[in-house]
Amino acid sequence: MSRPTTRSKNKRHKQGDNVDTTSELLRKIHITGEITDDDVIQLYKIWKPVCQGCRVNTKDNPNCFCGLIPPPSGSRKYGLWQKTSDILQALGSDPSTDLRASADSPAGLTNLGATCYANSILQCLYMNKSFRGGIFSVEPDLLKQQPVLDQLARLFAQLHASNMAFIDSSPFVKTLELDNGVQQDSHEFLTLLLSLLERCLNHSKVSKARTVVQDLFRGSVSHVTTCSQCAQDSEASSNMQDFYELELNVRGLKSLDDSLDDYLSVEELQGDNQYYCESCKTRVNATRSIKLRTLPRVLNFQLKRCVFVPKTTMKKKITSAFYFPRELDMQHRLSEPSQIESVYDLSAVLIHKGTAVNSGHYIAHIKDENTGQWWEFDDEHVSNLGRHPFGEGSSSSTSKPVKTEPVVNPSCTDQTSDVANGDRTDVVQQESYEPTSGSHVEIFSSSDAYMLMYNIRSSMKDNGKSSVVCGANDMVIEGNMISLHDGVSLPSHLCEEVKNLNASYADACERYTSKKEMEMNRISERRQEVRSVLSEAPVKSLEEPFYWISADWLRQWADNITSLGLDNTSIQCSHGKVPVSKVGSMKRLSTKSWTELYNKYNGDPQLTNNDYCMDCLIDGARTLVCADSYRDRRTLMKQIAEDVLAGRCEDGTYFVSKAWLQQWLKRKILDAPSEADGGPTVSIRCPHGELMPEQAVGAKRLLVPETLWLFLYEDAIAVKPDDPLGCSTFPLDSRQCSQCTDELSESACMEDSLRMVRLKQRQNHEKLAMGKSFPLSPDCKYYLVPSSWLLKWRNYITASGKNVTSSLKPETLDGTIDLLKCEKHLLLIERPPDLVWKRDAIFQKSSTGLQTDGLTFITENDWKCFCEEWGGIEGKGIAAWIKFSSIAGSNSNGSREEMSKCEADLGSHDEVNNENETKQLRIRTSPEICEDCIGERESLELMQKLNYCNEDIYVYFVRGKEAPKSILQASETNFDPDRRVSKRSRKTNSGNQISLKVSGSTSVVKENQILHKGTRVIDKECATLADMNIFPGDMLWVIDSEIHENRDIADELSDQKMDVQHTEEGFRGTLLTANTSSQVV
Repeated sequence: MSRPTTRSKNKRHKQGDNVDTTSELLRKIHITGEITDDDVIQLYKIWKPVCQGCRVNTKDNPNCFCGLIPPPSGSRKYGLWQKTSDILQALGSDPSTDLRASADSPAGLTNLGATCYANSILQCLYMNKSFRGGIFSVEPDLLKQQPVLDQLARLFAQLHASNMAFIDSSPFVKTLELDNGVQQDSHEFLTLLLSLLERCLNHSKVSKARTVVQDLFRGSVSHVTTCSQCAQDSEASSNMQDFYELELNVRGLKSLDDSLDDYLSVEELQGDNQYYCESCKTRVNATRSIKLRTLPRVLNFQLKRCVFVPKTTMKKKITSAFYFPRELDMQHRLSEPSQIESVYDLSAVLIHKGTAVNSGHYIAHIKDENTGQWWEFDDEHVSNLGRHPFGEGSSSSTSKPVKTEPVVNPSCTDQTSDVANGDRTDVVQQESYEPTSGSHVEIFSSSDAYMLMYNIRSSMKDNGKSSVVCGANDMVIEGNMISLHDGVSLPSHLCEEVKNLNASYADACERYTSKKEMEMNRISERRQEVRSVLSEAPVKSLEEPFYWISADWLRQWADNITSLGLDNTSIQCSHGKVPVSKVGSMKRLSTKSWTELYNKYNGDPQLTNNDYCMDCLIDGARTLVCADSYRDRRTLMKQIAEDVLAGRCEDGTYFVSKAWLQQWLKRKILDAPSEADGGPTVSIRCPHGELMPEQAVGAKRLLVPETLWLFLYEDAIAVKPDDPLGCSTFPLDSRQCSQCTDELSESACMEDSLRMVRLKQRQNHEKLAMGKSFPLSPDCKYYLVPSSWLLKWRNYITASGKNVTSSLKPETLDGTIDLLKCEKHLLLIERPPDLVWKRDAIFQKSSTGLQTDGLTFITENDWKCFCEEWGGIEGKGIAAWIKFSSIAGSNSNGSREEMSKCEADLGSHDEVNNENETKQLRIRTSPEICEDCIGERESLELMQKLNYCNEDIYVYFVRGKEAPKSILQASETNFDPDRRVSKRSRKTNSGNQISLKVSGSTSVVKENQILHKGTRVIDKECATLADMNIFPGDMLWVIDSEIHENRDIADELSDQKMDVQHTEEGFRGTLLTANTSSQVV
């Protein structure tokens, strides 16, 4: 059973048959002058069936409404049928997307560029319930006087009670006068911020607020020095110093216990470091250590991951894993036993992502005191981590939870426990962990932890009732304070402010929702309208009345969300009817659909099925018949023109342009003449209106028969009726213009004269004209002329054909020679060309005749002839003599000479040549060379070449001690280091930057690089590219000395880049480093 054919179901049919049928009908109408209903049905293609399922809207079928709208599951890139998401995008961002994910989800802070360090610290401080309550308890009068406190309270209030998912931190950052484009150290920011807040809060009359910083973060230590002989402590040992964080070393240490042991370790003072004991009255051995006296409620550990490397004189980040417990017992760390419980719980981990010291990104993992849930604060993004600081079962981060292990008995110091970290297992000592309850200690590991915060356990049990973050509407008013359900009280003015912000935000959400609903309803109604009208659009029978509608208007109406009034003027002829020529631009619409569109959009004109234009049909029929006649005539004329061009026509009576007739013959046969058919005699008519002489350029002509000429003339007049001169008639007996003929004769005589002059000059200067080099003899007098002038002269005298009159004449010699002399000294400002030995003779170097700069040797006879021919003065020429001189000899007195060294291989030469082995060639000129002016000019040229930026310099890494000859030759430049140049400074990169970029591309550390340019070693690290004469496009090569060990080049490049772009100024110039608080006067 054969398969049904479906390949041509949606295929667009060819229009050839339809065109033939239309032409036959129009010819019939032209002959009979009658138009029947069947003719109208055929010509207007009303007979075509209603199209269904084609991929595009068919133009030659007025009953096709396909493709005006996409299929039910489809969409378009613009207009009414866009995707819903694209339509809503035009309404702007949806403010409801910035709502908090849930009631117990904290809010984030916006990153203003490089303020992640500040955001992380602010979140750590805000999530501390006691600190947050202290800030909220500050009296309003003090907030008005202290802008920093005021903005911090506002920020905390929005973080606490706002409905927004993230809060704008710019007011607080601007108040501190921070540069939001510069990354800073979070530890330094915390230290300075607490110091500033402590000074500002000192003015508060509320005791809870006045000492909140000291109560939470301040502990004390003492530096104890003990004499080894008398066992007495120094007097200063009793002094206690405050601390707000403990800075712990992590280099070479694996855990927090190791770092604390290192921090509290005993240092031996011996030898040169002996201590002078007041009791012993002499220098003695002693011990020095740090003693913890008191501990704060919030214990901050600053992990010193950024260390200074003396070998590289730069900072480097330590990225080794560091272990720390969930709970920390500090009782045994105190210098004196205390009855107060000293067990701390991990409350926050500040993380620095990245390997570079001066860049990277800060995030914070913080525990909610109310719920016990951990949250990741990454600027605007806040994520729930569950009950673990790094997320339960997370494997996407370098910071991973380590499994719980049993505590080892302190007496068993030789035992260890395995701590898993991802796919790695490390051995960690557990002796120091002594939890108060339970038998397990949970340990975590992180390679990016930068600061650890621990809260005293007793402080977390003050409020046993668990609650969540609440909104501004969940409040109880008590005097001037409003108590929220989480136990924290907001000042009434702050709560009212947050309430207003939430109301404004809710109003914006409602407005957007309302606008979205209105837009979606409008879109839905428009789509339903379009589908409804198009479903009723097809006319079901030939007898049913219908209306014509513009296809362009219908397409725009179906595509656009809003539509203009109905417009059918584009398919209306000048008679107010529907012409047959517009069939492809209109559709046949049912009466029902037309009525629905017309009632809603109005518009004109209304074109019914009876409004076909009889006049246009008759005119179209007549035009078609005329076009048929024109095509037939033109086909016949083309045959005659072919005979004319082939020379087979002998009855020619009129002249036409040969080139024009050739182009006319190549053009396609159209229904009527075109613009290109005008002007058959334009190119053979002279400016005087007569026949151009045939010897003139482009004046070739042919004789055509009278029948062809009349056809061409009619076409030319038809396309350009206002330009009768464009088709001038030149019969066979027309005479050539006498004036143009005389001018051509004079031009021909002038060309003959020029040819004779040029021929004579070529004979006088045979070798120079041919560009051949000639041998030079010592002690003979020569002259120097500019190579550019000589090249122009050679092109002038060797020009031929059409180039004889168009070639440029060289300038006069007198002015050209004057340009070779400086105005100040009237001496020569160009150096003579170099000389070489070749075939036992002296030749000018690179004498190929193609050089355009410099000077060229000519003979004395050539110079005399040039002076006669080109207006030179014989006595003003640049004379030159070639002299032999000894290498060790000195220059002749009273002359400045330019020496060209010739290192020719004379080993196979005869004795005469061997006599010259120890000699060199010198060129003496008159006038002499002006070294001052040449040196100044070359210095300026060199400075311009070396003053560059963003150019490519190629560096090749050579394995071995010697570079290939190809690299050596390519990297050599013609620069004489002994030549005098300007000593002015040049704005170029330093040599150190060269080395670093080479390091980044070849993995060779800077200390191991031996950089070369040609055979020269670039060993001056402080030199610039200009000092080393390195030009754009130069080829350098580098080898590895393998002396120093490898280093991290990526960090070196990053650090160097930061040093160049931003000098480390820390928080200089901000309120954090000001001596006074930001009090408003």
